[in-house]
Amino acid sequence: MYNDNPTLEGINKEIIECKQGEVFQQDKKEGTSSDARKFYIESYGCQMNFSDSEIVASVLADVGFQSTTNMEESDIILINTCSIREKAEDTVRKRLRVFDKVKERKPGTLVGVLGCMAERLKKKLLEEEKLVDLVVGPDAYRDLPKLVTEVDEGGKGINVYLSREETYADINPMRLGSNGVTAFISIMRGCDNMCSFCVVPFTRGRERSRDAFSIVAEATDLYLKGYREVTLLGQNVDSYKWENPETGEKVSFANLLELVALVHPDLRVRFSTSHPKDMTDEVLHTMAKYENICKYIHLPVQSGNSRVLELMNRTYDRDWYIDRLNAINRIIPDCAISSDIITGFCTETETEHQDTLSMIELANYSMSYMFFYSERPGTLAARKYEDDIPLEVKKRRLQEVIRLQTQISFRHNQKDIGKTFKVLIEGDSKKSDQEFKGRNSQNKMVVFPKKEGLKPGEYTIVKITDATSATLKGEIINI
Repeated sequence: MYNDNPTLEGINKEIIECKQGEVFQQDKKEGTSSDARKFYIESYGCQMNFSDSEIVASVLADVGFQSTTNMEESDIILINTCSIREKAEDTVRKRLRVFDKVKERKPGTLVGVLGCMAERLKKKLLEEEKLVDLVVGPDAYRDLPKLVTEVDEGGKGINVYLSREETYADINPMRLGSNGVTAFISIMRGCDNMCSFCVVPFTRGRERSRDAFSIVAEATDLYLKGYREVTLLGQNVDSYKWENPETGEKVSFANLLELVALVHPDLRVRFSTSHPKDMTDEVLHTMAKYENICKYIHLPVQSGNSRVLELMNRTYDRDWYIDRLNAINRIIPDCAISSDIITGFCTETETEHQDTLSMIELANYSMSYMFFYSERPGTLAARKYEDDIPLEVKKRRLQEVIRLQTQISFRHNQKDIGKTFKVLIEGDSKKSDQEFKGRNSQNKMVVFPKKEGLKPGEYTIVKITDATSATLKGEIINI
């Protein structure tokens, strides 16, 4: 670390003493023996699922299994699933039918469903549809080796128990498909926000925060291994709270952000996702204080109408959300903001839909994740409200939202033409190995011609010369 945090002196002292953390001093075994059983993982849904897959890989590698990117040569096929929308579950079912064909070609191959869909559908997948051999919920990944053994011996491999304590804080994730530059760090699990449309509290359990020592140790370890950007993950990072059991000192999300920023000035820090009800000015001031905390906030609004927000049980209204927008713009003027938006929620009127469109304009989002409402079994909305907006209306409203957001994203990016940004090089661009790609602090993808001597993991200064709604294009000006 290059500095002490005066407000958390005790925590820093202990972290400095443990340096990169005993937990992370040794890499996990990756089962390099030629006769080791091989596992293959596919991940769908949110960043948390991708992060969880890295935990799963570490658990399996630690007992001698070997990771592979070739599904055909694997002995165990795992799919980490999402239940947030019906389409996500349909995608998983299609993949399971593909895996079934692999099992036909290679008898003895095991197929497992992990994550949210595993918890939600449990026995249906294992017993009724007989699509899988293993069903493992988000809090049961430590049990995977034992469950594989149980299936090998003719038993059923199922554990979807939701824990109130599990955070996997002691597990060093295996960085799957890593570019060696950017990485996720899970800082908390579960969610206590009972949004009426959302299955997460039922599939991931109650909220619990990981201890600050292990988070900073993991960030330090990543930096020492050459990574230059970490994203702190949680269903609602702003509600992170941890108390040192020895000293009683409390660590808020703002405190944690500062601790991770202090690992090294060359380690960028991002986070996702924020909930408007918990986004404090303290977090914003911490972001403004440190250059290496990226000036980007994902702040889901879901709807721009207060009545609809109340039905969604979002616990804030339109005015509260606008107040948070104003605070961000006042404290961090160069901050980019993105959002999640749902169209066609129960009883939403055309006028209320127009409130969402006006919110997109007002917030000037750099980008958004946009969906029409998909009723999920077991949620408060499914129990209390009629899903009464016709599908064609939902889709039409969604197209209006997408069209407007695309226009705003284009305008947002056009304003960057002529500006210069510090860009972290992540690797080759998708279209050409003669170009690099990387992100600026505002989380915008920048593409630019390569220059000799630069490589992924390094920072460079890029002047923007052109822009689309999704990408900035530029040229290096510092070498």
